[in-house]
Amino acid sequence: MMTKNKKTALVYAVDLLARQEQSSHRLREKLLRKGYGADEAEDAILRLQKKHYLNDEDACARQFQFLYEDSRNSVKQICAKLMQRGFEGSLVQSCIPEDIYERELKAAVRCLAMKFKPSSDRQKMLANLYGKGFGSEVARKAVDAFLESAE
Repeated sequence: MMTKNKKTALVYAVDLLARQEQSSHRLREKLLRKGYGADEAEDAILRLQKKHYLNDEDACARQFQFLYEDSRNSVKQICAKLMQRGFEGSLVQSCIPEDIYERELKAAVRCLAMKFKPSSDRQKMLANLYGKGFGSEVARKAVDAFLESAE
């Protein structure tokens, strides 16, 4: 019976990146969990960065833009999600556009439309939006807009 050769950290990292974009931090965690040594994991990450297969700035910007345009998450939720994926907080913050008010308002109204009926309790709607990371001004305006659109 033949024994299966264990993949190198670099080959395993490339396999992971082929399936889904990763942050350097998350990729390092996965390599270490898989049992690769810290030096081998670091060498693989450095090589991937040198070959431009791994770039946290670009990956974070792409993922932020995707979530910003195609989700009803608040910017606060998007930032938290990206930091959970291993991106540095300062890097995530640098992706936030200067004026997010209109986008946040639209996202908040979409959240309400997915979960509530116009006859629902106003306080429950506000609490839901606060829980999703929307600011108080955006939440109040979104509830007003949602209720006006139903009339």
